[in-house]
Amino acid sequence: MRTIHRDIVSALIFSDDGKLFQGMKDPHDGGVYADCWHIPGGGVKENEDKESALVREVAEETGITLAPDDIELIDDIGTGESVKTLKETDEQVVCKMRFYIYKTVLDKPAHEVMITLHDDLVTYRWTDLHELKDLKLTPPSVELFTRLGYL
Repeated sequence: MRTIHRDIVSALIFSDDGKLFQGMKDPHDGGVYADCWHIPGGGVKENEDKESALVREVAEETGITLAPDDIELIDDIGTGESVKTLKETDEQVVCKMRFYIYKTVLDKPAHEVMITLHDDLVTYRWTDLHELKDLKLTPPSVELFTRLGYL
């Protein structure tokens, strides 16, 4: 099986009342970790910088528009690996990923943030950090949240 490498950007989106945005994919067709809570993000396309990819992915998945000046890279050491089926060719490949995690704080409380789910998220929640330990999270999120002291 062929191996590919992908840079993945994700966002820790906090409301101004300290809640973290998380989404869940379709459990029947949501790909890797479909039954876990995710932070929004996705792959960086060819000829796209990471910040532009993050702004695009967050808008696609949540409807939230981020300004590049309002995001801060806070972690870039996470890695992951999974088997993935390429949409274009139906080829199964091993996907080795490097995660770039950005943080932003919105200027309103969670209940006032307009969310429009698109792409692969089917539900969402605003989470208090102390609730993370009780949720089923993706393995990369568990590693990240542990490194950041959230777990």
